Amino acid sequence: MKARTLRRHVRESIKSLGRNGWMMFASVSAVTITLLLVGVFFVIMMNLNNVAKSIEEDVEIRVHIDVAATDEEQQVLRSEIEKLPEVESVKFSPKEKELDNLITSLGEEGEAFTLFEQDNPLNDVFVVKTKNPTDTMKAAKQIEKLKFASKVKYGQGSVEKIFEVTSVGRNIGIILVIGLLFTAMFLISNTIKITIFARRKEIEIMKLVGATNGFIRWPFFLEGLWLGLLGSIIPIIVVGTAYYYAHGYLSEKLAGNFIQLLGFSPLIYQISGLLILLGALIGVWGSLMSVRKFLKV
Repeated sequence: MKARTLRRHVRESIKSLGRNGWMMFASVSAVTITLLLVGVFFVIMMNLNNVAKSIEEDVEIRVHIDVAATDEEQQVLRSEIEKLPEVESVKFSPKEKELDNLITSLGEEGEAFTLFEQDNPLNDVFVVKTKNPTDTMKAAKQIEKLKFASKVKYGQGSVEKIFEVTSVGRNIGIILVIGLLFTAMFLISNTIKITIFARRKEIEIMKLVGATNGFIRWPFFLEGLWLGLLGSIIPIIVVGTAYYYAHGYLSEKLAGNFIQLLGFSPLIYQISGLLILLGALIGVWGSLMSVRKFLKV
């Protein structure tokens, strides 16, 4: 396409927006409302996914080493654990550190355990992290069979429920996002279709005087693009402003808690880029699908 022709299409698409002010307002409003819902939902889902991920990453396997195992036998056990395909890392925690952690976790009640510092009854421990948190149970069962692994703990019962809840939450989120996007495309397509229907005579005349389908489509293609981009501006401002204040307020409330919100940056920039892209794609798709019907003259 020649640059002059492209400039003509751009000019015509902008003029068309001005000539069809109310229709443009209706289309932009539909895009705005839909993208606002999409933006809010994405912010919520990304934060929930972050919380689920942080919980999963905290899952670990604690392998209590047999008190009778020598240093060499401990190294053999460690080597066998590291060879498991699910295992990412193995860290050694001596029984002295385990006792200190126990005393610290119990607070004032833990002072009574300081008596055991001279004769520590606890086991040395290997702290095992898996490459994929969901492989924790599988790895733990294999470690239990190894020699010198006295006891293996990973929060059995609770861990399975955590993974089940996070998996269900993610799947529901994906389904809702897909459903919301399809609903958005349907609503916006119908709104733009009304706009184009009001200009069907214009399309018919252009066809009758010999204009090609491509020549007719381009202004509508660009018009849909402008509608999508215009419709994404308000959702970006609203979602960005709301999250800025919500993040500042909730971050103080959640300080020291395992639940932490994603930072304002780069989350909002990612959401903004996503909304601009979705707005443009939905606007273009709606225009192209709607104008197809009126090209058959």
